[in-house]
Amino acid sequence: MSTDFALPALKENVDLVEVNAWKVGVGDVVSKDQPLLEVQADKAALEVPSPVAGRISKIHVKVGDQVKIGQLYISIEAGAAGANSPTPVAPPTSRVEPKVEAKPATSPPAPVAPVAPSIKPSTVNQISPEERTARTVVASPGVRRLAREMGIDLSLVAVQTGSDRVNEDDLKAFVKQLVAGGGSGSGISVPPLPRFEEHGPIERQPLNAVRRATAKQMSLSWSQIPHVTQNDLADVTDLEAFRKAQDPKGPKITVTAFVLKALSIALKEFPQFNSSLDLANNQLVLKKFVHIGVAVDTDGGLLVPVLRDVDQKSVVQLAIEVNGIADRARTKKLTGADLTGGTFTLTNLGGIGGTGFTPIVNWPEVAILGLSRGRVEFVSKGGQPVPRLLLPVSLSYDHRVVDGAQAARFLRRIASMLEEPLNMMLHA
Repeated sequence: MSTDFALPALKENVDLVEVNAWKVGVGDVVSKDQPLLEVQADKAALEVPSPVAGRISKIHVKVGDQVKIGQLYISIEAGAAGANSPTPVAPPTSRVEPKVEAKPATSPPAPVAPVAPSIKPSTVNQISPEERTARTVVASPGVRRLAREMGIDLSLVAVQTGSDRVNEDDLKAFVKQLVAGGGSGSGISVPPLPRFEEHGPIERQPLNAVRRATAKQMSLSWSQIPHVTQNDLADVTDLEAFRKAQDPKGPKITVTAFVLKALSIALKEFPQFNSSLDLANNQLVLKKFVHIGVAVDTDGGLLVPVLRDVDQKSVVQLAIEVNGIADRARTKKLTGADLTGGTFTLTNLGGIGGTGFTPIVNWPEVAILGLSRGRVEFVSKGGQPVPRLLLPVSLSYDHRVVDGAQAARFLRRIASMLEEPLNMMLHA
């Protein structure tokens, strides 16, 4: 007899995923915990294991579908012949997309939104310190951890909801309304879109998992951080000559690897750029480790995998790791651990073009460095115009933590190291 199974919770705070690929098909015999399919949860690809041993009788969702946690996704005939074989059935290297039971065309189910408590973000800034400290907030360890990660004081949530018991739905609703109010406590909500179809044909496309996660993170970052961007130019003529002189048979060394090395040195010299702001406790959290996220452009959207202990690695090691983690990002092989723990972010648009841009700080970090395309310009050397390769560098930072003069010095330090790559190698 066939049993229907609902998609289990795969990751904290994720209630909607997208199907990347099926690893089995109807009729296959599977063992318990054998991977059935791969889904995209936020920006990480996760495998869904089989809940039982048996034979696949029906597959209810197809590649590209957005599936809600708790939604029916597969039917398995538990204990079918061959299901208890000690050797799991190996999925083929390529498979025709599994047959999905024909159903009337419907839109993918929308995630169930938590019921928002009665919150008035316009009054957030009016809450007195006495009112906050007078409350003893009751919350689970998971809710407290989530609040710390989001930089939210739970006493504010308690005051706004009128209850000293705060659950995850209360916290999410509080953040949503703060973001809707621009993070300033204005309480201004986003108005509904006009009816564009009244003016001409339109097409609606569902946001994929990566784009949903990006939209959520960028809204949070932009609403919480007062951004300022500092621009400079680095003369990388000598660096390019040095880079191209390396053994072509060795690892491919890109400008990104050198910039990562320069960043690791500068972040030790300017520790405030390797920090997070904890307003709830009026503290600056200075991190003694250097984990740098590197933005990767993929078909599914922007991903930012994290390179760990960058300060302890050579340029060659960094080049190898950058190439490897970028490949994993583009082939959807990143894990949740690959996307967490960053202390600073680097984004490089030089391969596409541009003369400069304003990257958005990746909260809860306090700064991000952007690279644009290098260009040859004539620079005065000894009173004579000399062609030099100049690399535009753009530093966006949280003005609550970093002053303009500090930002200018930090960016100039990075530029100076790129201008003298051999001196930078002394820090290997």
